[in-house]
Amino acid sequence: MIEDHPLRQTVANELHARPYGRVAAPAQITHLALASGEGTAADEISHLKSLCSHYQVAPPPEGSTLFSADLGPFHLKWERHTEFSAYTFITEGPFDLPFKNPAITAVPEDWLTTVPGEVIAALHIAVEENQDSKQSIGGVRGYFDNNTLVGGLLNDGQIGWWTDFVVHADGYSRFLMRGSGLRTTTVGRITQRIAEMETYRMMAMLALPHARAARPQVADAETRLSAILQALADPGSERGERELLKDLTDLAAESERVSGDLTYRFSAARAYAEIVRQRVRALREIRVPGVQPAGDFLLTRFEPAMETCDNLAKRLEALSGRVARASNLLRTRVDVALEEQNRDLLRSMDRRARLQLRLQETVEGLSVAAISYYVVSLVIYMARGAQKMGSPFEPYIVGMISFPFVVAGIWYGVRRVRKAVSRDDDTSASPPDSTN
Repeated sequence: MIEDHPLRQTVANELHARPYGRVAAPAQITHLALASGEGTAADEISHLKSLCSHYQVAPPPEGSTLFSADLGPFHLKWERHTEFSAYTFITEGPFDLPFKNPAITAVPEDWLTTVPGEVIAALHIAVEENQDSKQSIGGVRGYFDNNTLVGGLLNDGQIGWWTDFVVHADGYSRFLMRGSGLRTTTVGRITQRIAEMETYRMMAMLALPHARAARPQVADAETRLSAILQALADPGSERGERELLKDLTDLAAESERVSGDLTYRFSAARAYAEIVRQRVRALREIRVPGVQPAGDFLLTRFEPAMETCDNLAKRLEALSGRVARASNLLRTRVDVALEEQNRDLLRSMDRRARLQLRLQETVEGLSVAAISYYVVSLVIYMARGAQKMGSPFEPYIVGMISFPFVVAGIWYGVRRVRKAVSRDDDTSASPPDSTN
């Protein structure tokens, strides 16, 4: 038996991780997406358990990311994502007016008000059986408070859908679908795509306020960087390398702080935006004469917002690159200045060495003279003592005779000592032999 890769089954199951549900028309659907961060999954499962206990339904297991159950008055589907959780409530059966008694009204209010997280997307979807999916837009405008509607035909023209993309007074957006002979799988697939399109659109749009808030900071940083580069290019600038380096360091720290605050949000926005585009394409909307397609309406306003975020991300990346290049330029300038200083220092040291050599030679001569004087004086003292002991030699004559020999000997000895010291210095200064 060939051994399976340990992750084979996990990877294969991803295709079925979030299956489309089945919804029988007519039906009312309420979808809620709550931003709750990455550490609240256990709280959400605990909250779901309390709801399941109320309706005596088996709760989701610990660590679940997907839960679907029929609770009697409504069907619940829960999905856990990285930054948010999505709750979909479905009630099937005829209704008088769309959006008057939506599916959310069947959910216990005390449980609903304590759901973990903050609402980022909320929408009602009403699905009606109607023989004429191309019903006049005037017949549905009243369901949307007479707002401007957009919409079109889905599922090869069998389903009409309408929306105004407005958050109404109850806090929910509204979508109306009408068609005849609707299959449960078709309704489930289309309603899920609409819910995901809205949820991911709102999650992607979270980056826009951050981009708008950071734009003045980025513009100010770009202006400051231009001033620094101008000072670097101007040889007569009064700003020294130390001041320029401090300004560049502060600017680099600020740009990294702004980039760090926005990188995750912008990366998530790009991923969410691509999912929104995929969901709009998957709807395969057909235009109805006289009505702007909902997908076109959404993307026409959604894409500029994403472009704003992408543009700021590119400006931040370019700013970081320019700061790095300016730092390298300043570092090169400082290195050149240091090399010039080192050259001047070496020249100064060379002059000092020559002066020291001359002084040493002078001191050498004085030392020979001084030592010779003392040695000759000792010879004279010794000759005086010898004279008193009967020596026939005159002390001063002995001193004169010994003088050249004393001077020569002392001079020779001092030279030997200096050569020995120089040889020791050369030996200690030379690098060790690395050969074996």
